[in-house]
Amino acid sequence: MIEGIFHCNVNCTNLERSLAFYEMLGFKVVLDFKEGMNSEAMAKAFNMSYAQIRGVHLALGDDLNATRIDLVEFQNPKTKGKSYPYLYHTGIARICLRTKNIHQVYESLKAKNVNFLSIPQILPGTNVTIVCFTDPDGTVLELLEGVF
Repeated sequence: MIEGIFHCNVNCTNLERSLAFYEMLGFKVVLDFKEGMNSEAMAKAFNMSYAQIRGVHLALGDDLNATRIDLVEFQNPKTKGKSYPYLYHTGIARICLRTKNIHQVYESLKAKNVNFLSIPQILPGTNVTIVCFTDPDGTVLELLEGVF
């Protein structure tokens, strides 16, 4: 039986740049494979003939069971392509991060030149406020304050 979500993978084109961005958001490295991994088993699991990657697992807080972000830069083959240009495409669209003071976080990140898609928006009929922004490669992240 499935027990929970272990991690969400975010491929990036420049690991150092993306790592600095996610650390700015408050994520901490809990597993470091920046020196690279090359595994036949991993390549087979990914349905690839060869895969050399480098990356980190990131988490918020100190709970070892917290859902992680698996931030990966493919070295061979190289990470390629661009993030989806809009949020209504099929598949995984964004990662939502909870916060207790969305307006303060929004202003703080805006001052650090983070690219937001809008100002924070209150969802009708709720006490939930959301706002979306992008990481250095254009992956969409969402901040959420409140409870449905």
